[in-house]
Amino acid sequence: MTTRSAEHTTLVIERHLKAPVARAFRAWSTPESKRQWFACHGEWVPLDYGLDFRPGGTERNYVADTDGLLHAYDAHYIDIVPDARIIYAYEMKLGESRISASLATVAFEAAPGGTKMVFTEQVVFLDGYADNGARLQGTEIGLDNLELFLEREESPIH
Repeated sequence: MTTRSAEHTTLVIERHLKAPVARAFRAWSTPESKRQWFACHGEWVPLDYGLDFRPGGTERNYVADTDGLLHAYDAHYIDIVPDARIIYAYEMKLGESRISASLATVAFEAAPGGTKMVFTEQVVFLDGYADNGARLQGTEIGLDNLELFLEREESPIH
């Protein structure tokens, strides 16, 4: 029998991106771009990815870890204001077990030298799942990858 529980936390990560707002926003909104940086474990095997970036649209990212366990991300876009904000809800599963549900907001604002981006996630970890800081760490790695992606895109040599 599974013990039911819900542990809430909020993550807020601010980044100063060396790219104009439109380019930073495009990195989130186009499948070709987002697929290149939206991963926190480069050694995991991609299984399925899709992005329908519009209010009411969805995103999925399914990967297998080094033990072959499925990590499934399924998102639903709620609100999109071009070059200003993205709001989406998503769930994460390990295998067949739902481990969390989240509401995320990504806000973009012009700043000297590029873009101030603030990522806020309200997450609930479910049924005894012990995150131990892994979500924050994984999100930080993903946003590091975003910064590297934007720098590579800017570079004349790719």
